[in-house]
Amino acid sequence: MLDEQQVRAYAAADFSEPHGRFVALLKEKLPSLPSRGRALDLGCGAGDISLRFARVFGDWTVDAIDGSPVMLELGRRVAAEAGLASRVQFYELLLPTESPPHRDYALLFSNSLLHHLSDPEVLWSTLRCWAQSGSSIFVMDLLRPKSRAEAEALVERHAGGEPEVLRTDFLNSLLAAYRPTELRTQLEQARLGHLRLEVVSDRHFIAWGVDHEGRPAA
Repeated sequence: MLDEQQVRAYAAADFSEPHGRFVALLKEKLPSLPSRGRALDLGCGAGDISLRFARVFGDWTVDAIDGSPVMLELGRRVAAEAGLASRVQFYELLLPTESPPHRDYALLFSNSLLHHLSDPEVLWSTLRCWAQSGSSIFVMDLLRPKSRAEAEALVERHAGGEPEVLRTDFLNSLLAAYRPTELRTQLEQARLGHLRLEVVSDRHFIAWGVDHEGRPAA
């Protein structure tokens, strides 16, 4: 997201419900996370989820990466205001790249990046390559509705009062997202078939697991 009008609208929007649910589901589905560690947020945007994670997991640090310098600058400002700048670091990176900020991630997570990528393999291969044995993975993203009419109804239901730029972005994002069968195929092709997949709302799925000898999460 590079357009300043989009960034301003995004910054003013209330994402507390889905972003709060992201962190709650991550905590629920990955109960064996260590008490401290380093996490990587892929496609962090303005960093709201990175900061929410840091508040809940008080002994963790987060590397938050995104391709939008405008969004990253917003994230840095909010992190500083929240007193979290020492624990949440922002990096401008475009995927695919072979050079993550660090190599010792105990957790890799992503929210709503997959549907923005022209090739979904970019996200899955990045997670596979950057995870170490024992690293946890958690992804949440949109589901594509069965029809455009259903997508428009979701926009009205969940973003009816938002500015037109956000409503348009939401509709386009829904139409660019994937169905569960497509997601399962993507995971199998990326050699991440051990990740579990679950639909958790009328517009979201999650995929999660531990990258350790191909064993599924508990």
